[in-house]
Amino acid sequence: MNSRATPLIRTLIASAFTLGLSSAVVAQDKPVALKLSSWVPAQHALNPALIAWGESLKAASGGTLTSTLFPSEQLGKAFDHYDMARDGIADFSYVNPGYQPGRFPIFAASSLPFLVSNGKAGSAAVDSWYRAYAAKEMKDVQYCFAFVHDPGAFHSTKKKITSPNDIKGMKVRPATATVGNMITMLGGTNVQASAPESRDVLERGVAESITFPWGSIILFGIDKVVKYHMDVPLYVTPFVWVMNKDKYNALSANQKKTVDSHCTPEWAEKVAGSWADFEAGGRTKLANDPAHEVYKLSPAQLNDWKQAVAPMEKQWADDVQKRGENPAPIINSLRQNLTKYKSAL
Repeated sequence: MNSRATPLIRTLIASAFTLGLSSAVVAQDKPVALKLSSWVPAQHALNPALIAWGESLKAASGGTLTSTLFPSEQLGKAFDHYDMARDGIADFSYVNPGYQPGRFPIFAASSLPFLVSNGKAGSAAVDSWYRAYAAKEMKDVQYCFAFVHDPGAFHSTKKKITSPNDIKGMKVRPATATVGNMITMLGGTNVQASAPESRDVLERGVAESITFPWGSIILFGIDKVVKYHMDVPLYVTPFVWVMNKDKYNALSANQKKTVDSHCTPEWAEKVAGSWADFEAGGRTKLANDPAHEVYKLSPAQLNDWKQAVAPMEKQWADDVQKRGENPAPIINSLRQNLTKYKSAL
């Protein structure tokens, strides 16, 4: 053997040995099939992003982590998705924490009105912020990431809403518990309904208005029963993607590492991206439809709204204090992250 070639051969042997060990680690990982649950309809823009997330998880795990997405409330109702992840009915669940008012007061900060300007960078900002609090507030599950949809607005059946005074006496389906607090504060009545149930409550007159993102108004058929749309970024609904703890703990070290690498602010923005584009497209479509009236607010009208909802932050802070937490650093951290990710209003 050529003595000068010996170091190269040794290096190749060592590399092959290391590669063999890595392959063996992957080969020793037991295959795990994951049930992913999404309560929105199969054609919703979020679902392809969740499927792509699962495919990336599969590739990164060497094929040992596979997944199947169950949309359209196949595994359970929208209201139940947090508990479904907790109880193992689903391995990963798409959760709207606002469907359970008062249960997650810290997370509710991200749904305060006039706070988040967009759904893409806003998702990374909200996820980056909430990581400091998720393990305590959502201790029943394995937190993966948080994200938001593109800002939603008021959509009404009978009249334009231009002033906070217009809410007095109205029956409104709120998107989140925080928006529900706003409705109550302005003299309206909340009508609780999940997204799939919302068209029905509006059609029957149980509710007169709804706070909802734009593209989803069309997707859920709500455009058939509402006519007036206030074109202002009123709020975002924050969501979480969470995992059953027992399922996570049963994974191999390599598989846990793979899951962790897919539970990041970067993934939060990726998953939210196509949905944000979809919602923005809905605004354009409704604005071009003569059966609908999409209207903007004047600077003075917008200022009236901001002043009217200002007490909501104090109300949120009181709720957080009741849980023994200090609200000031929590809201300051959220605003800092929104500024960092260029998604603050």
